[in-house]
Amino acid sequence: MAIIRRKLNEVQCKIVYYGTGLGGKTTNLVMIHRAVGKKVRGELISINTAGDRTIFFDFLPMDLGLVRNMSIKISVYTVPGQVQYNDTRKLVLKGADGVVFVADSQNERRLENIDSLNNLEQNLLAVGCNIDSVPVVLQYNKRDLNGGEGIIMPVAEMERDLNPQNRWRSFEASAINGWGVKESFKQICIETVQAVGKQLFT
Repeated sequence: MAIIRRKLNEVQCKIVYYGTGLGGKTTNLVMIHRAVGKKVRGELISINTAGDRTIFFDFLPMDLGLVRNMSIKISVYTVPGQVQYNDTRKLVLKGADGVVFVADSQNERRLENIDSLNNLEQNLLAVGCNIDSVPVVLQYNKRDLNGGEGIIMPVAEMERDLNPQNRWRSFEASAINGWGVKESFKQICIETVQAVGKQLFT
């Protein structure tokens, strides 16, 4: 739920990147941080294990300007992908106004993607939110690995697994190469601000 500070004419929104371990969530934030202007972005904070896995969150505060004289500020987080950090996932997910679900396109990660999306739905319920009431964008990451037959899943198959009702926008991406990152982020920002705007002005 967005934090509204009417005395300051400010709305603080929270976007969370969710998905399997080593799926590309942190890489997305690094690329976004590099792409946006210094006047917009804040400091990128990352806490990693020796295996380069985020164990708490990445935090990227951004100022997106004004909407009806209200300053829109967005904080971007990622959750840890490993199952043992599920309590931390819930903590980071609490109060989310939008979610980007980063799916790993490799065939070997198919079941992990499905489990992770189910886990997202369960954890949203655990923190008092229904997955149908929060904007969600799907990102099919690691599309650059299609150098050999059978390495990555066709997008149509990923849509059947993760988006069978076509309820969410989805984007192909290669976070490590930067493509599809800005498109996914722009879409979740648009949907999040629209949702918060309805909350504010209706």
